[in-house]
Amino acid sequence: MPDWTYHPLRPIANALVGEHRAQRMALRLLAGLVALPQGGRVISRVFDHPALPAEWVERFGATVPVEVVRDAIRVLPVQGAGVVEVGPVGRADIAAVCAAALDRRCRVVALVTDPEVGAELEPHVDQVIIDAPADRHYLTEPDIAAAVTALADPTRTVLATPEVLIAAGPNWFNRVIEAAQPATPPPPTLRDVPLDPRRWPAWLWGVLVGIGMIVAGIGAAAITLGPVLLWYDRDYLGTDVEGLHRINHHLVHFLQHDRITMAGNMIAIGVLYTGLAWGGIRLGRVWARNAYLLSGLIGFPTLFYFLVIGFVEPLHVLAAVVLFPMFLLAVWHKPTTRHWTVPPQCPERVRRRALVGQLVMIATGVGVFIGGVVISTVGLTFVFVPTDLRFLDTDAATLRAANSHLLPFVAHDRAGFGGALMATAVAIVLLGLWGWRQGEAWVWWTLLGATVAGSASALVIHFFIHYTAFIHLLPVYFGSAALAVALMLGRPYLMYRAD
Repeated sequence: MPDWTYHPLRPIANALVGEHRAQRMALRLLAGLVALPQGGRVISRVFDHPALPAEWVERFGATVPVEVVRDAIRVLPVQGAGVVEVGPVGRADIAAVCAAALDRRCRVVALVTDPEVGAELEPHVDQVIIDAPADRHYLTEPDIAAAVTALADPTRTVLATPEVLIAAGPNWFNRVIEAAQPATPPPPTLRDVPLDPRRWPAWLWGVLVGIGMIVAGIGAAAITLGPVLLWYDRDYLGTDVEGLHRINHHLVHFLQHDRITMAGNMIAIGVLYTGLAWGGIRLGRVWARNAYLLSGLIGFPTLFYFLVIGFVEPLHVLAAVVLFPMFLLAVWHKPTTRHWTVPPQCPERVRRRALVGQLVMIATGVGVFIGGVVISTVGLTFVFVPTDLRFLDTDAATLRAANSHLLPFVAHDRAGFGGALMATAVAIVLLGLWGWRQGEAWVWWTLLGATVAGSASALVIHFFIHYTAFIHLLPVYFGSAALAVALMLGRPYLMYRAD
């Protein structure tokens, strides 16, 4: 039996470390995560598959070789498999199979050729079979329709072979389960929304939060490009724009660069939230609600950075007070009615190319999250990075001596941007992980809009104020290029419609 894996990291990992090793690394990584305390529960939420139909629970899964049995038994159930067949099991494999089956979360079947080996295994697994009985249907192609058709026969056990799991990626079980669900009613539209706000659906509240974030971002940009400081800023600093110029002639431009970048990120979050609400929650997709929830649970609490910084921005507080209740209304309940159908499969070359794009999108989102953590940490501690001080041609002590409130004021913008970036990253990662599906054009447009808003604002303002240090902008260059590549690779798949 060939080597087995299922992970979207495969194309790049193969090139780096070799195919066999890459397969084992990918499987071992997820298995290790599942083995952690509450790891299985967390990974289940990551794959977020719908429940197996009751009639499939012991009839749908995969067949794997002995060498990966322990990891497969840990990982496949959280992806949606109800049964794992392992074999052929020889006498030398008995101990490994028994150990792997101890903490199983699915039905484990051992395929043997020696009845004596089967007798030893029988107390430790759910079933022992000698050779492959006639009721086994082994899938050798990642054809979702073929899997659903085979499962329609209640006497058949349908198992994906390693070839299928290598080719299909980690969401294959999920796609098969969804394809078997019955056709659903068309999605609601704005015309279906009642006039009474008390009866508004969750997705509408989600759209309103997204629009609110976009409006807030545009407003923040307008203030930054106009007066720069509002009355409460001047009161806190004890000076105005001219006073800041006297402290340092680069300082106003520096504040503008932080705030425009933050404004662009707010617009990006708004685009992501609007897309998740309209394209996901409105259609009954639980994963979209979960992505929205997790992103917001990171973004909204960053308001409390002021407890460390000491500067409270009234408009920031006002936006949070207005939007947070609507956010809660958007995510309080999971969607219960499904409003989509699963399209026929696209050409395999389109899907495989999109898997590479999905990998790039997720990896970039993780990088953005790490960047957000770093920026928040800098904002809450040192405030400036070395390239900032070279641009300002000064040091933090000099600025602090000039105005004791200046560093907390800058820190608020810097740390707040880092927190918003983390919220953006979570939405990007989860859209890439859960929403990267054939025909989901809204996912492509949402990610494109967020990419343009975030990247363009950062690049334009840096070049406008001549803060163009290469090392400072390198993450923006790299992230923007990676997102562009991911979107180009994924576009044919996400936009695909069968004729």
